Amino acid sequence: MAHRMTVPGLFPPPDYAHTAIVETDRRLAFLAGSVPLDADGTLVGPGDPVAQTGQVLANLETALRAIGCGLSDVVATTVYVAATTPADLSRVWEVVRKSGLTLAPHTSTLLGVTCLGYTGQLVEITAVAEVPDTPLVP
Repeated sequence: MAHRMTVPGLFPPPDYAHTAIVETDRRLAFLAGSVPLDADGTLVGPGDPVAQTGQVLANLETALRAIGCGLSDVVATTVYVAATTPADLSRVWEVVRKSGLTLAPHTSTLLGVTCLGYTGQLVEITAVAEVPDTPLVP
């Protein structure tokens, strides 16, 4: 089971944990970056980081369900945003905050980057999840 903690003496984070410890007898899943493409490979929300974040989270949830997990099983994420201002990062983070990722606060890093892998892509999220002993039914 993952033990998440906000560390006393550090600035309180907005809906994420400073640390996550996973017991050694658990399995971890390392997920490739979820991107804002639909099942046909079409970019969702061109020019709209909020819409793209919604698709990225939906794709992340689909990948998690395929391995018997849900968003609440995620212990760590890295959120990449092709943006130049903190306001753009904040808009994406608000979508993440409203997702099931915050049901069990995970550790997270939010980064502004120059570009991402697909033309027009503005958001990508990588994740590490703890696979439950009794996986969710996909």
